[in-house]
Amino acid sequence: MDPPPLPRLLRLALLLLLVASPAALAWKKDEFRNCNQTPFCKRARTRAPHSLDAPLSLVAGSLAVSPDGALTAQLSHPSRPRPLLLRLSALPPHALRLQIDEDYSTTTPPHRRFHVPDVLLPDVDSRTLHLSKPQTVAGAAASTVALSSDLDALVNHDPFQLTVRRAGSGDPVLSFNSHGLFDFEPLHESKPEGDTWEENFRSHTDTRPRGPQSISFDVSFHGADFVYGLPEHGSTSLALRPTRGPGVEDSEPYRLFNLDVFEYLHESPFGLYGSIPFMIGHGPGTSSGFFWLNAAEMQIDVLAPGWDGAASTENGRIDTLWMAEAGVVDAFFFVGSEPKDVIKQYISVTGTPSLPQQFAVAYHQCRWNYRDEDDVAGVDAGFDEHDIPYDVLWLDIEHTDGKRYFTWDRSTFPNPEEMQRKIADKGRKMVTIVDPHMKRDSGYYLHEEATAKGYYVKDASGNDYDGWCWPGSSSYPDMLNPEIRDWWADKFSYQNYKGSTPTLYIWNDMNEPSVFNGPEVTMPRDAIHNGDVEHRELHNAYGYYFHMATSDGLVKRGEGKDRPFVLSRAFFAGSQRYGAVWTGDNSADWDHLKSSIPMVLTLGLTGITFSGADVGGFFGNPEPDLLVRWYQVGAFYPFFRGHAHHDTKRREPWLFGEQRTALMREAIHMRYSLLPYYYTLFQEASVTGVPVMRPLWLEFPDDKETYNNGEAFMVGPAILAQGIYEEGQKSVSVYLPGKELWYDLRNGSPYKGSVSHKLQVSEDSIPSFQRAGTIVPRKDRFRRSSTQMVNDPYTLVIALNSSGSAEGELYVDDGKSYDYQQGAFIHRRFIFADNKLTSINIAPDNLGKKVFSTECVIERIIVLGLSSGAKKAIIEPGNQEVEIDLGPISLRSGSRSVAPTVRRPNVRVIDDWTIRIA
Repeated sequence: MDPPPLPRLLRLALLLLLVASPAALAWKKDEFRNCNQTPFCKRARTRAPHSLDAPLSLVAGSLAVSPDGALTAQLSHPSRPRPLLLRLSALPPHALRLQIDEDYSTTTPPHRRFHVPDVLLPDVDSRTLHLSKPQTVAGAAASTVALSSDLDALVNHDPFQLTVRRAGSGDPVLSFNSHGLFDFEPLHESKPEGDTWEENFRSHTDTRPRGPQSISFDVSFHGADFVYGLPEHGSTSLALRPTRGPGVEDSEPYRLFNLDVFEYLHESPFGLYGSIPFMIGHGPGTSSGFFWLNAAEMQIDVLAPGWDGAASTENGRIDTLWMAEAGVVDAFFFVGSEPKDVIKQYISVTGTPSLPQQFAVAYHQCRWNYRDEDDVAGVDAGFDEHDIPYDVLWLDIEHTDGKRYFTWDRSTFPNPEEMQRKIADKGRKMVTIVDPHMKRDSGYYLHEEATAKGYYVKDASGNDYDGWCWPGSSSYPDMLNPEIRDWWADKFSYQNYKGSTPTLYIWNDMNEPSVFNGPEVTMPRDAIHNGDVEHRELHNAYGYYFHMATSDGLVKRGEGKDRPFVLSRAFFAGSQRYGAVWTGDNSADWDHLKSSIPMVLTLGLTGITFSGADVGGFFGNPEPDLLVRWYQVGAFYPFFRGHAHHDTKRREPWLFGEQRTALMREAIHMRYSLLPYYYTLFQEASVTGVPVMRPLWLEFPDDKETYNNGEAFMVGPAILAQGIYEEGQKSVSVYLPGKELWYDLRNGSPYKGSVSHKLQVSEDSIPSFQRAGTIVPRKDRFRRSSTQMVNDPYTLVIALNSSGSAEGELYVDDGKSYDYQQGAFIHRRFIFADNKLTSINIAPDNLGKKVFSTECVIERIIVLGLSSGAKKAIIEPGNQEVEIDLGPISLRSGSRSVAPTVRRPNVRVIDDWTIRIA
């Protein structure tokens, strides 16, 4: 039975909230808790380092190697009601896992601490190494255990401390509790007399029926100049700034607590829509990472040198303080000589990014909302009329019948299948939104079914939780429960989702979960999930489970044959396995354009390579020059989508005059020409986790000039771009790292590396360069959509280094199915050396029996840095001679012929061949 209606005044207030202007909904600091208003954070921040007072000074005892090969120990202190159990295990090649939980062997408490399920890959335990017996350190109360041939772990017994070191030298890389800040508040079996345990914030009360249960500890990154990670927050700094210590103004810690934040601040450690508790430390010659698998609210301080009142004697060490409201310690320490090593190790436990369908890598057009089928048809025709390609048209919440998901408003979208078919005839797709809040309407089949099955999250009293979101009174499926995720996945079948077709894909919004009348616009912490788990314990993973269930639904819909596309706003560690994310409700201003780069780069460093920001800004009306600059930057985002709030003016690319239309068209065309390169990078990410869009230091890890550069970025190993982030900017300084040349993408002009170049800014593009020593595959014939480009020929752009050589790769498959997992793909490496270009097959031959083939050929080969005078090339096999003459770098209007170009070699990309410059 549905609950009684809300009081009239409350309903009126909530209605006003729903229809308020964006300005009225802008981010307000006092609507969200700060550290001083968050008891666990306040307590942890006030503890002094190196304290020997209880309960911090734990003693490690009873060290032993368990039958499964892990090092175990007890952590005890006289003040604790029961000891903690410690478990250390190692994963090859250089990862250490630390697990700490309460010892339940002698008691049976009413509740146990929550361990986050279904995030780590299922084979993590089976890959762990069998550790050798720990060795006692002579003259010290400590033991060591070998992790690999070049790493060991040092365990100090009293007080407990853990250090990951370089074997032989003993140099520390990462340390845990070296400042004595480890605290693990024990669960209580009953409420202490006189303690209410309640917490209040604004008008909300958190009952905290199980009492305080927070965990805090310090982690030090040795040899690090900077630390990175901890999405999601708005910042123009790529590196994480110190939040405490000498010279630091009053600052909040970096908060990880998934929240629906309207018009978020572009410069703040405040938490946004997603949370990944993973941090990378980097300095010359060393990289390290720390990941804490915990889905409760987390706060992290980056501590400035001298924060503890001691003069540091160690160069290149960054201390951090990690604080969480609940959970256990399940943490991973990663060590690498380069940062890519650390990313690969993190991915090895949380999973590689999924390989998207080819269309998803192209341009997406979205708005809240396209009004009806005529509006959809008009927008679709507008792209064709103005010669602008796009691949996906999106529909926001207004397409539904009264905000009931999996339905259509039949007055505005009476023929959804026909609408999708017309789009699909041009090779295009559609996306509809499906959010987690289910309208509490007795006539809504999905609500009736979820209620009958008991599938909703419960409130603290055990009733179906009733919150307020876009439909009004709403309840939320309990996605922690695998049975409910399976049920949800079934809703995407064509039989259940009436009006859907094979070319319709899904957008998950508001899945933090957003609750308009909840504390901090989210679900109360004392709500109850499957297994009697409090929402506070899994909050940051709710959107992850929702994303997982939706992605699984599309896989089921396609009978396991088609890759899904699902965009999610909320995310957690492992979300990369299920689709794309975006940076949420940004604003149409220059600061948000600038902050989008470090935000997207940080997502890539923490596993989520398929991400982007709303081009043009979601809120507000961008001035035309800002919109143009945003398209020029956004064309490099891994996920490239224009999107806008319903209160904004229409901003399809052709609405700002022909000159600006031409500039936006050019930016989109540039992205389409680079689709072969992007798709190849996505395939690399799906294997290694190395992101598509990269900070400069990921490619140049020893160049300190790159370490905090959040304005320029790499796309793969070959392309560097620098955004324009100021109105009316006339020039920009661009640092080009490395010793080799860089070639301008537009005209092929060479620029020296390891130099900052002051460049004049033109309106037609942002500074972008190809790195010497690389080969970039392109497709230069523009169609309506990427699907129509499938059989088009390729162009190879070769940028020679000082040795006259270059390398690059091309990956091709059918762009949609999972057949590539059985070997149905082409993977070629192109090598230019000694005036010869060679194509070789690098695909393994043991993946399966399926085959992919194509008749696509190489149409042009552009060679930058080739000495003049070459007039012909010889193709082997066949001894065929083709001409070389000067040609343009790109096919844009007005491009000059500046680079030697091998014309029409017409060699197939599937074949082995050699082209020799005569």
